[in-house]
Amino acid sequence: MIDPAKFVAESVARLSAEVPGRAIVAASGGIDSTVAALLIERALGERARAIFVDTGLLRAGEVERVRAFFRDSGLHFEVVPAADRFLAALAGVDDPEEKRRRIGTAFVRLFEEEAAKFGADSLVQGTIAPDWIESGGALRDTIKTHHNVGGIPADFRLRLVEPLRDLYKDEVRALAHHLGIPEAERQPFPGPGLAVRVTGPVTPERVRRARVANAIVEEEIERAVAAGEIARPWQYFAVLLPVRTVGVLGDNRVHGEAVSVRVVESIDAMTATAMALPRLLLARIAERVTRELSGQVVRVLYDVTDKPPATIEWE
Repeated sequence: MIDPAKFVAESVARLSAEVPGRAIVAASGGIDSTVAALLIERALGERARAIFVDTGLLRAGEVERVRAFFRDSGLHFEVVPAADRFLAALAGVDDPEEKRRRIGTAFVRLFEEEAAKFGADSLVQGTIAPDWIESGGALRDTIKTHHNVGGIPADFRLRLVEPLRDLYKDEVRALAHHLGIPEAERQPFPGPGLAVRVTGPVTPERVRRARVANAIVEEEIERAVAAGEIARPWQYFAVLLPVRTVGVLGDNRVHGEAVSVRVVESIDAMTATAMALPRLLLARIAERVTRELSGQVVRVLYDVTDKPPATIEWE
């Protein structure tokens, strides 16, 4: 485990020397990129600019939450709306690896444009060790391509700066606590957003369904934690599945999609254990999902697979 105070001091000194010009930060609103953003801001001051991209693939209320989170963290930032760009890039794509590559490329091109406006020549990312380990390379198999690693095109025009590259999730959370970042235990959210929780084709309507289901899972899990029914999980979310399944609405047969609920315990995200949830909690989630997405989602499943053999996210 790292010494947070020592790591921060050494990182700020190193970044000050390594980045003589201006830099922009890919700030997703997660803990990793927020820690990276605060480190570079301490090192560069006004020569650093954090950018949060509204991809149209975010959770319900995410933009407003991230705005408040960054303000509470003391981070200077800008929100860039780009939903049309990302949804267009994903049109007609259902292969998970291609989704991640396209999302990575869309991010990079947007950051290049924003860097040109700001006069920056460096891009700071919150890449951590599991990102590049799972993305493969050298003698490592590709588990899944992380958009911030394998999604970067060969003609990338900025210098990449990754101050957290050799750290694991638990170490980054220790840094977050040291830096006074609120919600340091907030569950991870994938950089590609709901695109990797909408298995199969990504459309605005399917993203909307995944967003509603995901919000229900988060609300019910957090309510159960607050009530002392369960311990706080590492990660908890819903995945929209590309299957057509039969359901009943009133006296009529309907066909809708299915949702899988994923709740896991972990320390560093390299391994994870599927959490055993109370039957009544699962029933509440299933009832709300099928009611609030009536006729659209007619079946709710619970994923009991550990990592390995599965990954935490489905795609």
